Amino acid sequence: MTEANEADSGSSQAVARGRGRRRFRQAGLSDSDYTALGEFRRAIREFLAFSQEGALEHGLTTQQHQALLVIRCHAGPGPITLGELAERLMIKSHSAVGLVTRLEERDLVLRKASSEDRRVALLELRPRGAEILEAISMRNLGKIGRAAEILEDIVQTVRRLDAAGGLKGEDE
Repeated sequence: MTEANEADSGSSQAVARGRGRRRFRQAGLSDSDYTALGEFRRAIREFLAFSQEGALEHGLTTQQHQALLVIRCHAGPGPITLGELAERLMIKSHSAVGLVTRLEERDLVLRKASSEDRRVALLELRPRGAEILEAISMRNLGKIGRAAEILEDIVQTVRRLDAAGGLKGEDE
């Protein structure tokens, strides 16, 4: 079997690539698996840039847009708290306070004290915030729709590898 054929058969080995450099492949992943993963990562980067552009068109930073989305999609029994927003955005509480203050100043978010605990700030979208969020979200969903083939390819790759027991998650 030639070196290239052995690499395609899934064995772990070095595959010669021009100028004496070698590319190492992990057993179990094919070239098409790496292509699907690379295309998915590229699509994510393109989507994030596209989404940022949409936010900027509405005078928002990416983080402000993300905050509006987190507030809107909160599935809890009541409004999202400032602490929950910070957790979901993976930022410190004091950063979330400043973020919400800027959104309030633009009449995009309403912050009110909880009737049960005055120290807890509850957040709700104002009508203008909901309108801007919907405009950005509709634009973003259109972009995701155009990337559906790339998403389908990576999902098929993940399902195939998972069925073969080849995936290891964070908790393993």
